[in-house]
Amino acid sequence: MIRRLERRDAEFMLEWMHDRDIKQAFRYPFEQSTLESVTAFIEDSFTETDRHFAVVDDADEYLGTISLKNISYEDCSAEYAIIIRRRARGTGVAARATRELLAYAFDTLGLHKVYLNVLAKNERARRLYTKCGFVYEGLSRDAIMLDGKYESLAWYGIINHKDNISSDDGAHKV
Repeated sequence: MIRRLERRDAEFMLEWMHDRDIKQAFRYPFEQSTLESVTAFIEDSFTETDRHFAVVDDADEYLGTISLKNISYEDCSAEYAIIIRRRARGTGVAARATRELLAYAFDTLGLHKVYLNVLAKNERARRLYTKCGFVYEGLSRDAIMLDGKYESLAWYGIINHKDNISSDDGAHKV
């Protein structure tokens, strides 16, 4: 289940931000985050162009963050992002949250496309995206510098299956 982020989620957010294994997949220096900076992020987490949600369990405990970023109403598209706390990995919560977020993107916001990029070497994440209906669109070789090494990014996208606007790759159901 997803819901808007709340201040009480901040301490759990810091947990993954300071997790060395999770940090390896991101360029942003999350380890520098503080309770104050995370609280400020939460307070500004739901804007016209960015919608960050909490992924929660049945007891409403924060398990991660899932987002639509760079929402473009002109292009009817948005960038997808997700991060799940270590304790929630392998539970299926990421796939359920992704499907819920895509329904929000397509049914509530009326978007045509949701896209993402991921480190090409992150096979676990790539399997999740494919499982949720994202289609591999290509590789951007040596796209970013991460810890002193060039890393390639894999790009994925999913098209709103309810749109009458078609694309050359067909429609994919969520």
